[in-house]
Amino acid sequence: MAVSGTDDIGLFTPLRLRDVVLPNRIAVSPMCQYCAVDGLADDWHLVHLGRFAIGGAGLVMVEATAVEARGRISHGDLGLYDDAQIAPLRRIASFLRHCGSVPGIQLGHAGRKASMQRAWRGNGPLTAEDHARGDLPWPVIGPSSLAAAEGWPLPREMTQDDVAAVTRAWVAAAERADRAGFDVLEVHAAHGYLLHSFLSPLSNRRGDDLGGDFANRVRFLLQVVRAVRRVWPAGKPLFVRVSRAGGMEGGSSPEGSLRLALLLYAEGVDLIDCSSGGLATSATAPGVQELPREPGFQIPFAAAIRERTGGPVMAVGLILDAEFAEATVRNGRADVVAIGRGALDDPNWPEHARRKLVPQTEGTTIPPQVGWWMIRWLRLLRRFRPI
Repeated sequence: MAVSGTDDIGLFTPLRLRDVVLPNRIAVSPMCQYCAVDGLADDWHLVHLGRFAIGGAGLVMVEATAVEARGRISHGDLGLYDDAQIAPLRRIASFLRHCGSVPGIQLGHAGRKASMQRAWRGNGPLTAEDHARGDLPWPVIGPSSLAAAEGWPLPREMTQDDVAAVTRAWVAAAERADRAGFDVLEVHAAHGYLLHSFLSPLSNRRGDDLGGDFANRVRFLLQVVRAVRRVWPAGKPLFVRVSRAGGMEGGSSPEGSLRLALLLYAEGVDLIDCSSGGLATSATAPGVQELPREPGFQIPFAAAIRERTGGPVMAVGLILDAEFAEATVRNGRADVVAIGRGALDDPNWPEHARRKLVPQTEGTTIPPQVGWWMIRWLRLLRRFRPI
């Protein structure tokens, strides 16, 4: 169904999804840090994520967290495949909530793009130098025995038993995420990782009921979503991140993305996180992007899903300033906007947006340890110059 503009809803209007209320429409995207040891979160992750909550984000998402050890992108990825990984993540979720943000976590499986370098070491296949540092490769799996790119690991084609085992791993990780105190869970089905690779005919050449036509290629993702929704508490929202068609000949079509969105909403998904690309090699490495990048380049994808389905969506990708983000929400093109590297550059991005869009309210919704000082500093600053 069509969704009209929402002039009375802006960036700082709360959003209810099931029993969870986002205090504003600004999310911080999952951003891998590649520095975990044995999948365990540490002080780096606490400080990295905590500063976004202090800065006023309505939703703070923990980076892609592997549902099994072989599903990590790199040796430095977080995991939720062991009970020992719950406690350090619980510490993070608790701190985010204490600061006024909703704590979320993205669960993923890298599939054929697992066993790779940490991003700052090349973001590609492991090399002899990585091996010397102790980052040794491990066997990877995928829908078919097709590497993501030349020189990348060759995956073993998954059996039906593998599919069942990975589905169980997703369920177990979701249960651990709930025990860790997260209120939003996102299933990562984008950027060429395992679930996305099943969706595309370029990476899925199977001859069984998990390959071939559209209905078969989406079967694994829907199976995972259905299983996760059963164990994820009814009052907590479930997101799915999807990639739109990447402009690659023979790949998934934009119409297929819309069909998939309808199926996901029917399975109890509460919001679709709209990204793009990444089927082959890295989704972020220079020179390999499948779509031209410009400010808001993925918003039309989010807007199309929202218009055609009526379901909530999150837009991400070069949303550079508060006015643009506000217009995206007010014009009904997205329900939530996600900030990634812009938040790394400015962890107070949401609070600075509030200063522009809702003046005289800044400092009132962030933790008082910061807000008390900010209110007084801004009063003084306004005596000397406009801000």
